[in-house]
Amino acid sequence: MSSVFLKPQNQAGLGFHYFIYGWKLLLQRQFLPFVLFPIVINTVLMVGLIWAFFANIGGLLALLLPTWLEWISFILIPLIFLMILVGFYFAFTTLANFVAAPFNGLLAEKVELQLTGEPLGDMSFGAMLKDLPRMLKREWKKMMYSIPRLIVLFVLGFLPVVGQTIVPILTFMFGAWLIAIQYCDYPFDNHKITFQRMRNALAQYRTLNFTFGTLVSLFMMIPVVNLVVMPVAVCGATALWVNEYRHFFLNNQTGEFSRADDTFKRSEALLSTEVKKRN
Repeated sequence: MSSVFLKPQNQAGLGFHYFIYGWKLLLQRQFLPFVLFPIVINTVLMVGLIWAFFANIGGLLALLLPTWLEWISFILIPLIFLMILVGFYFAFTTLANFVAAPFNGLLAEKVELQLTGEPLGDMSFGAMLKDLPRMLKREWKKMMYSIPRLIVLFVLGFLPVVGQTIVPILTFMFGAWLIAIQYCDYPFDNHKITFQRMRNALAQYRTLNFTFGTLVSLFMMIPVVNLVVMPVAVCGATALWVNEYRHFFLNNQTGEFSRADDTFKRSEALLSTEVKKRN
């Protein structure tokens, strides 16, 4: 991975790279078992939320569209529809990730082992169950980070004009950032890195992580494809962790990651060579 991608103007390209690389990793046979459980979870939740969405969309549109703005309803309705869709999408991803967190954490461990050849420790199913309370606590932290901010955006959605034009765009952008946090957190959490340190590290390469989160968000809105995007995102985010953050955090137990840290300006050959050795 060329160090030129670490320059701000090229971080978006690097975000695309990790998303595509996530698909390539998932196609490897040893990771396929981890796809099945997320697919079952996503299918059940999707059916329920699709029903709830279409059962309530009419009332929500009427609630968010003031009568005095009905004369431009042909412009506002699509934007309000997008905001509501994003809201239901967040409900879907939050529930799915909360239930699938232990399996996603285990998948992140397996991917990191594949890329580095260095196991994190006991990777058995029993060890995963033992660590379950801590994993769920971490998911709760992510929910407590996102829910208050989403509530603020929802309330702003009632403001005339602004709520029907700007807020839907802000909601989608914030959602993409939340998705980056959600999936990048699995490898960070496997190394017991605090939620705050993880967020600060992602913010140092904001464009990279925002691009990655945006791609995951868009693909999660595509029927059928969204069933497998969760493990793809875990794989891509773990590759991102290995190549961009891992070296720093394994050698700095308390320090904050900085873009100025030259330990991250490594070439693409590092990751590709490690993968070739194990294929």
